[in-house]
Amino acid sequence: MGTNGSTMLEPLRQGLPPIDPSAVSGSASCALPARYEAVRGARKFTQSTLGQWGLDERFDDVALVVSELVTNALRHALPADTPRDHDQDPPVRLHLMRWTTRLVCAVRDPSDQSPAAGDAPYSTETNSSAESGRGLFLVDSFSDSWGWHPLAGRLSGKVVWALFRLQDK
Repeated sequence: MGTNGSTMLEPLRQGLPPIDPSAVSGSASCALPARYEAVRGARKFTQSTLGQWGLDERFDDVALVVSELVTNALRHALPADTPRDHDQDPPVRLHLMRWTTRLVCAVRDPSDQSPAAGDAPYSTETNSSAESGRGLFLVDSFSDSWGWHPLAGRLSGKVVWALFRLQDK
């Protein structure tokens, strides 16, 4: 886990609402292994990062969204034959970027498939009694906006992001 926001800013900027990339006041990212225990690690990383940025009060909403984005990446974006051991390069990465009035959570995964392709797990239309399939509905409900875009260049896959507006302090 560490900081490396500059490598993700350029491709993320292409799919985000207009945000001045030079005004980034903080960025952090962590690689996540292809195991469901990674969701807990993503939440801890988010809690630590938000604490360092003085955004503890936003943890509940942001952590719920991070959990859903990471879970979707692990469940739906990884090929079935993805190795689940410790020696492989982690295929999923969480990025947190902070501007003065905005916070972006982004999850990169190796799939080119749209998260809104109409499959139940990716749909924002959901049955409230369903056991699964509410991930992006929750992301849509708890963030101010969200979206996705395919990666270009030497990176393959996509980034699914959620934006939170922050209060001016």
